[in-house]
Amino acid sequence: MSSRITCEVREGPPVTVVRLDGTLDLGTMRAVHRALDACLTAQPDALVVDLGGVAVRDRLALSVFAAAARRAEEWPAVPVVLCAPPPPAARWLAESTTCRVVPVRRDCDEATRAARAAVAPRLGARLEPVAEACRRARELVRDACARWNLPEVAGPASVVLSELVANVVRHAGTPMQVTLTLRPPYLHLAVVDGCRRSVQARAPQPRAEGGRGLLLVRELAQRWGSAPAGDGKAVWAMLPVN
Repeated sequence: MSSRITCEVREGPPVTVVRLDGTLDLGTMRAVHRALDACLTAQPDALVVDLGGVAVRDRLALSVFAAAARRAEEWPAVPVVLCAPPPPAARWLAESTTCRVVPVRRDCDEATRAARAAVAPRLGARLEPVAEACRRARELVRDACARWNLPEVAGPASVVLSELVANVVRHAGTPMQVTLTLRPPYLHLAVVDGCRRSVQARAPQPRAEGGRGLLLVRELAQRWGSAPAGDGKAVWAMLPVN
């Protein structure tokens, strides 16, 4: 008999709760991955995963939660908390690397409180794919760095976010959501557009006037990358802060 699992999503500011019911194994973990990925694409402030209704048949399937937390750490830069694992799963989690990546709490109320406490400051804006968007991106960085007292990162962050926005203007041509999130030790910058075409930092032709924006992002950011986001993609970068 094939395994089944259901994922009930309760969205609410600031914490989104995903309640899993059924059997978690190497077959159903794909459905869990898709559900968690969809929740993260919506950019909640925090994500709680309730395991109270789950029977874990394969301990390796628990790695899906560590993978989701690592994705969330890069983008959309939000905390992920697990709660209410059944006794065998709680023991396996404690013995694995998952607990070092994802905190585990006794019940959903405790997990929600922990997630709320870990919510990071965030500033964002919806921008149109016009040249003016780059100036607006720099203004957002200036406002965020003043609000969060980050004068040392304002310059490189302005360059990085402006280049990410310019890449959307030049190549995607869709409206975009720009987000800045402060989760020390990093300032997270992200731009979500409506084009699924991947981005790569390629060396331009020597006499080309443009094409160096993502090379600048690569040089200035500690880490950067892209991920599918609904019908488009998110391109993100992480800059260290003191």
